[in-house]
Amino acid sequence: MYWYRRNKVVMNDPTWITDSKPSLDWDVYFLRLAKEVSHHSKCMSRQIGAVLVKDKNVVSTGYNGPARGVTHCGSRSLEFYFSIHGETKPNKKDLMTVVTQCPRKYFGYKSGQGLHLCQAGHAERNALIQAAKHGIATNGASLYCYVGQVCKECAIEIINAGVKELIFLDGVPDYDNYAKIILEESGITIRKIPQTHVDKSY
Repeated sequence: MYWYRRNKVVMNDPTWITDSKPSLDWDVYFLRLAKEVSHHSKCMSRQIGAVLVKDKNVVSTGYNGPARGVTHCGSRSLEFYFSIHGETKPNKKDLMTVVTQCPRKYFGYKSGQGLHLCQAGHAERNALIQAAKHGIATNGASLYCYVGQVCKECAIEIINAGVKELIFLDGVPDYDNYAKIILEESGITIRKIPQTHVDKSY
């Protein structure tokens, strides 16, 4: 990406855009990167991205999705999900149909429920795993998440990984009050950025 400073093109310098525009806020900048990362997700429910940052440099990214090499939800049949869910099955013809929506939604679960039908690793967790895979220390890092407040499981892993700052979207309903308590008690720095600031056009 090219950035402009005093009418000169500067490579990889997001602190300036043009002389007529103010510098781009770092939180908004990295959350927009997390949004771009989320586009790689093929999740049938929603797409989430995360960016791990140290010293204003991206060291790892992650998006929600199945483990490497595992069949995607959209390639599995209803028969597979009924066998996992343990519910009365419809007729055989319908069972062979490939799912066209999130399996949890098919069975009527709300957001955060029916996770026994979900095989996706969360974006936050995958960003931490990606860093570990490449031998990158996460202690003292900042984690930017294009999502609302993280779930309890991700909150625990983020805290134990030594992440010092957690930045996510404001204006997105929280569905995990336990996660909020854990984050508050841990002492991790939390910043909420209005989603409208992240999503507005450049």
